[in-house]
Amino acid sequence: MRSRANEYYELCKPRVVMLIVFTAVVGMFLAVPGLPPLDALLWGTFGIGLQAASAAAVNQIIDRNIDRRMARTCGRPLVTGALGMTESIAFATLLGLAGFAVLWFLVNPLTAWLTQFTLIGYAGIYTLYLKRATPQNIVIGGAAGAAPPVLGWVAVTGEVHGHALILFLIIFIWTPPHFWALAIERCEEYAKADIPMLPVTHGIEFTKTQVLLYTVLLVAITVLPYATGMSGLLYLLGALILGGQFLAYAWRLKYRPVPGLPMKTFGYSIAYLMGIFTLLLVDHYLGGMLELLSG
Repeated sequence: MRSRANEYYELCKPRVVMLIVFTAVVGMFLAVPGLPPLDALLWGTFGIGLQAASAAAVNQIIDRNIDRRMARTCGRPLVTGALGMTESIAFATLLGLAGFAVLWFLVNPLTAWLTQFTLIGYAGIYTLYLKRATPQNIVIGGAAGAAPPVLGWVAVTGEVHGHALILFLIIFIWTPPHFWALAIERCEEYAKADIPMLPVTHGIEFTKTQVLLYTVLLVAITVLPYATGMSGLLYLLGALILGGQFLAYAWRLKYRPVPGLPMKTFGYSIAYLMGIFTLLLVDHYLGGMLELLSG
């Protein structure tokens, strides 16, 4: 049996939080030509991580009845009874308040408010309303998931920059093909849970077409860092290689489907996003060094 600490850990969706924190930290490093200030890096990462964990916990609190009806989520601590509602709400509230306080007092108020609005957008607007109201839930709600690199940028600079919005746009466009691949695989479960995901309301073939179209758009969007001078040739070449592989998955999903391919596409999409942000980070430092050496 898992310990109580592990149950609280699982309540926070650790893998999701780690991806959020990773993109936020990359935003911090990209915001400055050298290294970000250590205090902003450490406290910003900690505060954003706490708020992300709070949002994830609230998501499970709200979705506990849906989670009970889906194989992918039926083992979550609120569903199994390992954690109760009162203690889960108290835990989520404590995380959220602590995260806001850290960002307000130790980073800057703008980061605190933007992170708080992101929490409300994900846990409140998306989970409580959009998820149950429209098949475009993941498109509209994706704005909350796309915010972390902007939060990281603001934590270091105190302002929203155009380059930070490019990072936001990359994740915003990545979210639909990423999540719809999973929704295709779990279509029957979403239908049983009365969640109007796109493959439930418009069919799997229509959803596959949307995955392909959004992936094409995503590859085009990932050229923007190079086109705007934010990143160099090293990033561009890597992004096109990663994007080509994503397109291959999306094309096969539409025209050469085989069992298990939707989950493989979903898995690759996570590796893809991490790869894109890793390339941005490597190019930011290594690319600059190469330019100096070549000059």
